[in-house]
Amino acid sequence: MTPYLAAEDLSMFGRDPWWLVVIKAVFCFAFLMVTVLFSIVWERKVVAWMQLRIGPNRHGPWGMLQSLADGVKLMLKEDLIVKRADKVVYVLAPIVAAIPAFMAIAVIPFGPAGNEISIFGQRTTMQLTDLPIAMLYILAVASVGIYGIVLAGWSSGSTYPLLGGLRSCAQMISYEIAMGAAFASVFLYSGSMSTSEIVAQQQDRWYILLLPVSFLIYIVTMVGETNRAPFDMPESEGDLVGGFNTEYSSIKFALFMLAEYVNMVTVSAVSVTLFLGGWRAPWPVSTFWEGANHGWWPMAWFVLKVQLLLFFFIWLRGTLPRVRYDQLMKLGWKVLIPVSVVWLMLVAAVRTLRNENYDFADIALYIGGGVLVLLLLSFVVDMFRDRKAPAAQEPPAEAVSFDPMAGGFPVPPLPGQTPPAVPRRRPRRERELIVSGGVDTASDGSDGPQDGKEASDG
Repeated sequence: MTPYLAAEDLSMFGRDPWWLVVIKAVFCFAFLMVTVLFSIVWERKVVAWMQLRIGPNRHGPWGMLQSLADGVKLMLKEDLIVKRADKVVYVLAPIVAAIPAFMAIAVIPFGPAGNEISIFGQRTTMQLTDLPIAMLYILAVASVGIYGIVLAGWSSGSTYPLLGGLRSCAQMISYEIAMGAAFASVFLYSGSMSTSEIVAQQQDRWYILLLPVSFLIYIVTMVGETNRAPFDMPESEGDLVGGFNTEYSSIKFALFMLAEYVNMVTVSAVSVTLFLGGWRAPWPVSTFWEGANHGWWPMAWFVLKVQLLLFFFIWLRGTLPRVRYDQLMKLGWKVLIPVSVVWLMLVAAVRTLRNENYDFADIALYIGGGVLVLLLLSFVVDMFRDRKAPAAQEPPAEAVSFDPMAGGFPVPPLPGQTPPAVPRRRPRRERELIVSGGVDTASDGSDGPQDGKEASDG
């Protein structure tokens, strides 16, 4: 009988000297920064290619230094602080948003824990550190970063930034529940919350094949968590000017942009670790090349997978339009959360039957039978509901007319109210009968022919 929780061997972590820990921490920071600089240029290039535009081509060869030039430009811009802002919170908000974005990469494995590499003669793992509850650490860090956006909107002393911050908070609550349920499915299959152990458990088969629904749920939630299109409602320029960062400029505005792109890299790295085999080479390569998962090659496979997911972010932005806010909330609460909870129950049932040494055919029979019974019950309930619906319907109440200009400015009708009919224009033939300077008092065309006749007679 296989236990639910495996005994992780994390003895290889925590043995590095302090100078090696500093080198690995600086490498993680540099990896994120270089990836962000490349991603900004790549996004502008790809979106320009999709929209048949040229894209950045001025700074550096092929415009590859465009993001660096943008960063220098933001640094040199005037740094303003609005009068009504809470200055302490206003200044700290970008820092609170940016720092947690860098922290999650500390537990992401760039290579196998058992395959140590040599750095200045010191053997070490290709991972800064690992924890028995590393995935809970990632969830906690991701939740802290949202405080920077909320505090930025509140401390700006303006209405539109406040609305953007509240939108971001509601969006995080809606999508993090489904994200946690997707993580729980991986925990049940791997028997661990350690990132290195989760990757080790995918030696035979990646979890994208075993848990496809969890992968799809996480893909949607990670786009919502990073406030990226088509879920970029906290920054919707159509109705919020610029969202939570409307009142920010210079380096503080750059920190918000940096936090967004670092979060993109972080959630992509988490997706690679949980569902795409982590640092492992793809299937065709790993079969005929024994050294594909040794040395520095695992880092190359990991970076390649992360870049593919970053391209997915860019492709979404250049393809899908922004959704409405009610559609965003409906997708989170009415679709993702119920689907993730039901899927988690199915995964738990399968793992329980496997631990009881049931055959795969028996498990498929039990789970398939349970799903079929639920579908039949749902069909019967819907059928009886449709029969009772016509009888329960009440005759519609008489529409109440109203004056849209009663308050001095036009207002839309409330439920149950009917706006007055819009005056219709005369047909073109009748309007041509009115001579220049003639009196035209008809607005709905009811007495148009008579007025036209009188005008033509005159």
